[in-house]
Amino acid sequence: MKPEYLDKWFPLEQQRIYTARLVKRAGLTRRRAEYFVRLWAYLLLKQQHELGKRLASPLKHLDLPQGAVACTHREASEIFYSQKERGSDRAAGMMIDRLAAIGLIEKEFDGQSICIQIRPLPELTDALKSPETAQVRPDDFNPETDAVPLANLMARYYNRLAKDQSAAPHKLVKVLRNWAGQYPKGIRVLRRSDNHNAVGIYILYPTASESEPNFFIPPGKTLFISADVQNDAFKMAVPGDPECTCVYVRTWLIDNPYIDQTTVCEFAEDVQKSLMQMQADFPNLCDLYTVSLNPVYEEMRQALGFQKTCQDSQRTIHWVYQSVKRLLALNMKETLAGIKFQPLSPV
Repeated sequence: MKPEYLDKWFPLEQQRIYTARLVKRAGLTRRRAEYFVRLWAYLLLKQQHELGKRLASPLKHLDLPQGAVACTHREASEIFYSQKERGSDRAAGMMIDRLAAIGLIEKEFDGQSICIQIRPLPELTDALKSPETAQVRPDDFNPETDAVPLANLMARYYNRLAKDQSAAPHKLVKVLRNWAGQYPKGIRVLRRSDNHNAVGIYILYPTASESEPNFFIPPGKTLFISADVQNDAFKMAVPGDPECTCVYVRTWLIDNPYIDQTTVCEFAEDVQKSLMQMQADFPNLCDLYTVSLNPVYEEMRQALGFQKTCQDSQRTIHWVYQSVKRLLALNMKETLAGIKFQPLSPV
């Protein structure tokens, strides 16, 4: 089996289907998903060829190869870069290392050649299934059952901004439970109706007046959820505090398989309901801030009337602002009509 025969026995149309599902459902970047699919297909075809199994027609789906399969950096280079300007063997080796680092493959070296095994991950199998039809609905955050899966979901999308990616989920579990203990009304989730798993989250953080100046300095200096810092620059206000005027939207996130027009509108309407409940605890709320991190939400930001305020000179992020009064006055279905919501990529 030679790498140049890959597209013949696993056509580009099938490769694109697998790539699109992995990007949408597993949170991979398109390039990594594309290379991973090609590597997977090649290892499967190579193993079948070595076992003497002749294919009568091109593959329509990918099975997992049995165990590890030998693959040189030269082979990987031809697999990854056949449709592009030729990449180096070294670049292909680095891509293999990245795929191993994010847990998609296992790599072994026996002193002469590299052997690669596709890991049988449940999330990988789930990602390649046909899109699910599970119903979702907004619900209260449950610190006992939701903290761990949502911490991992958040870390997946915020990982590029953290220097120590492995530490992020552990920190976020503690942060979510701590914030829920202080003000449970501020955290809401999107929950599947069949298995009750949380697949989305938003956090409305009532901000103490002493922390308000942070909204007027570059956001990179105060990032907490998506950074590898242990001390939060923002302090939460206590219910009943008349000096609390600001709400900080610390995250608003829906997992890729559940992003569609209806779900986004329903989750946005739930934000409005939560803000109205918060006004009973903080009667002087008037300002709403968040950090614009992911360009996928840019069209939504503009439609909701959020204005850019403070730009970060070191990163492509900025504070955005909208008044609570104006946000509550919006008809979300009309406001968000026509927006094509795309899958999120890690920021």
